[in-house]
Amino acid sequence: MTARTPRLLSLLLCAPLLLCAAPAWADEDEPEKEKEKEEHPKLDFELGGYADLQFAYFNHGENQNRARGSQRDSRLAFDTTRLVLSMEAGLEEYGLEAEAEVEFEHAGTGAALELEYEEFGEYEREVDKGGEVLIEELYLSKKLGRYAALTVGRFYVAMGTLFEYYRPTDYLGTVRDEAETLIIPNTWDEMGVQLKWTAPWGLRLIGQVVNGLDSTGFSSQQWVVGGHQRRFEVARASDLAFVGRADVVRFDGLTFGTSGYYGNTTRNRPKPDLIQQCENGNDNVVAPCGYVSAPLVILDAHLSLRKGPWRAKALVMWGHLSNAEQVSQRNARLSNLLGVLRTPVSDNALAAWAELGFDVAPTLHLGDAHQLFPFVRVDYADSEFNPRAELFDNPRFRRTVYTVGTSYTLEGLAFAKLDFSHRRLGAVTFRPENTLRVSTGFVY
Repeated sequence: MTARTPRLLSLLLCAPLLLCAAPAWADEDEPEKEKEKEEHPKLDFELGGYADLQFAYFNHGENQNRARGSQRDSRLAFDTTRLVLSMEAGLEEYGLEAEAEVEFEHAGTGAALELEYEEFGEYEREVDKGGEVLIEELYLSKKLGRYAALTVGRFYVAMGTLFEYYRPTDYLGTVRDEAETLIIPNTWDEMGVQLKWTAPWGLRLIGQVVNGLDSTGFSSQQWVVGGHQRRFEVARASDLAFVGRADVVRFDGLTFGTSGYYGNTTRNRPKPDLIQQCENGNDNVVAPCGYVSAPLVILDAHLSLRKGPWRAKALVMWGHLSNAEQVSQRNARLSNLLGVLRTPVSDNALAAWAELGFDVAPTLHLGDAHQLFPFVRVDYADSEFNPRAELFDNPRFRRTVYTVGTSYTLEGLAFAKLDFSHRRLGAVTFRPENTLRVSTGFVY
């Protein structure tokens, strides 16, 4: 018999005692758990989310920069467009609420840029896989009385229609409106502070202070869309932006209002490379003579209707960028590794869109659980609207999209859509583009 035998024998003899003791330990834990429950108030917790799958047929190539526009083609594209998971938690007795929303785009993960000063200020990109994982909302909100709330964190910028209506069941087309997403970021989210006040007689006011855009990403084709700070791990907020929104919500099913955005865009560039030149500047100070000012102004008027069998949305948005020429000249000399387009940005941009649908489910006796909306939509966007005299007003950047289709929703949760869109660029020399799309998914 080896020396380990007595130790094994002792463990076997003690095993029944350990098994008997286990319930006693469990019993001892129960008061601790009850004490923890008493110390922590009850948390209201809710999970939600939505998903969108796209199947598309295109009769044109992807390259629109050819002399006559995109070439004829016949191609299909399948896309796991997005899966969004949201979590809300609240302490009602304290008026506190927290929300987090994570979006997975195109079934992949993302990439990040790092600025390496030790390597002479070069950019390094780390790419894991196509697609993105984004935290679009992460905030803490505190009610201030019955009608006001203060929010701190990452939230949607209160501009346009996509501020509120970004879920697939909020719009009738298979994709979000093209006009709005061609000149400002799609479901634009930033970090900052928000104050919301809803008057009892039907006026809702929202004021936000958020980090501004980065002008290195501005371009001819998508105006200020690329200024959304996604390339670096930390968002620069040396230039803040101020957002105001006023909506009238007193009429059942009808909401209309206006929004405004103002913020400088120069000091949020990764490097202080758009500065005023002067003599005898202090070399120990970043930008000793100041920055070139490039403030951005965006204004819109919007409308949403959901009354009886009718659904409609409409938007007109205009924007102006000061000193756009100086921004363009500096952007033309940016490093290729920054991953921006480096094309000249226009002083002004204009977008407008509208959609109208009518629910025919009652006519077809489908029951209350079903909604079936044939609809029409028109998108117009010009990312080089009324530019400075030195900039060629390229008709390639004036786009009009006509869409007809059908949107089906079951219990407001599952959806299936089919639409056909016809896109025309700003001159007859460019070949029109046709797209047939099918989408399906859920909203919960």
